Amino acid sequence: MANDQSSRYADLSLREADLIAGGKHILCAYKMKPKAGTGYLAGAAHFAAESSTGTNVEVCTTDDFTKGVDALVYYINEATEDMRIAFPLELFDRNVTDGRMMMVSFLTLTIGNNQGMGDIEYAKMVDFYVPPRAVQLFDGPAKDISDLWRILGRPVKDGGYISGTIIKPKLGLRPEPFAQAAYQFWLGGDFIKNDEPQGNQVFSPLKKTIPLVYDAMKRAMDETGEAKLFSMNITADDHFEMCARADFALGTFGPDADKLAFLVDGYVGGPGMVTTARRQYPNQYLHYHRAGHGAVTSPSAKRGYTAFVLAKMSRLQGASGIHVGTMGYGKMEGEMSDKIIAYMIERDECQGPVYFQKWYGIKPTTPIISGGMNALRLPGFFENLGHGNVINTAGGGCYGHIDSPAAGAKSLRQAYDCWKAKADPIEWAKQHKEFARAFESFPADADKLYPGWREKLRIHK
Repeated sequence: MANDQSSRYADLSLREADLIAGGKHILCAYKMKPKAGTGYLAGAAHFAAESSTGTNVEVCTTDDFTKGVDALVYYINEATEDMRIAFPLELFDRNVTDGRMMMVSFLTLTIGNNQGMGDIEYAKMVDFYVPPRAVQLFDGPAKDISDLWRILGRPVKDGGYISGTIIKPKLGLRPEPFAQAAYQFWLGGDFIKNDEPQGNQVFSPLKKTIPLVYDAMKRAMDETGEAKLFSMNITADDHFEMCARADFALGTFGPDADKLAFLVDGYVGGPGMVTTARRQYPNQYLHYHRAGHGAVTSPSAKRGYTAFVLAKMSRLQGASGIHVGTMGYGKMEGEMSDKIIAYMIERDECQGPVYFQKWYGIKPTTPIISGGMNALRLPGFFENLGHGNVINTAGGGCYGHIDSPAAGAKSLRQAYDCWKAKADPIEWAKQHKEFARAFESFPADADKLYPGWREKLRIHK
């Protein structure tokens, strides 16, 4: 174990309010447990040293200036495993090209080498605070949900629920069936996204599939008289490959290119991929898909960071929307309390698990609700969240509807209207056919949420 570095890398006399007022630090809160035999403060100080200017031995190259940019532990509570560290802004790398901050540097310091330290049992970031200067230096979103509402002909404030889907199965459709599935949904819904593995498979080449999808969109727009939206996966290892996919799609959609969002797998692809999309295509809605994040964010994982931290980082990076789970209303891991994630990314100021964050007018990031949602679950979800200004991508909730994907999409919209009208869902179903048929489409949910629905709707087994 390294020497006790708490005399240099900890100062428990620092007050959080003063650090925030000073505006010169990014603050990070962790759940940390040192290994047996390591004192809590000593372990915390070693963690701060490893996260900034420290080494395991005194080195002759350290000078007084270096000591001025040490990360400092300013708060510990061993009983609750709470540790908080103040990182001077000067520590974080800045772009050569434009002087702005980058997410990779934030992550390198705050969950870099410290994740493998021999004297730490585990440490997981649960919140972080960004001062005004750092908010200014990150990109933030270029587009937000109001841009989609405008395209859909809605009010740009409180434009409401955007009904969406994911083309299923996630792999295995050739170009024509893929485009046909899109067309069927668009007859009733607003927004379609690629599932995260869909890209340029041999059986469904992108350059054949995307023109057919655009043709399906045009036909659906002609038939319904409504605008439609498509979120295309441009994820790739290589910057030039991402741009090739994006450029091809923009050229294909031509005059309707504003109806095209770009989906990136921001967790597996990393901050570089998100920023490439954000900077190269600021006119497109940037859809952050977080596939794989559970490897570190799951409550069972004791290292890394939480889903809340991931979502908060996505807003700084410039995501227009990010998946936030279903808050206990769908199939994915998550709790009703996860609505704090939605509030942090969509509001101009919000209390997080630890820190109160102000965003100083930067655009919001839309909560994208995905994973096992259907029309029956939505009213309770909206009630819990307190509003319906979200994108919801329901796969089974649309394609599992007893009548058609279009009817599934309409049932979702009717569920939102039901909640907005503060109506009783059973009574609403009597007047809204697609919503009523959702009860028969998802009987297990209907039994659980609306006992006695068969008798009330006069439906016989």
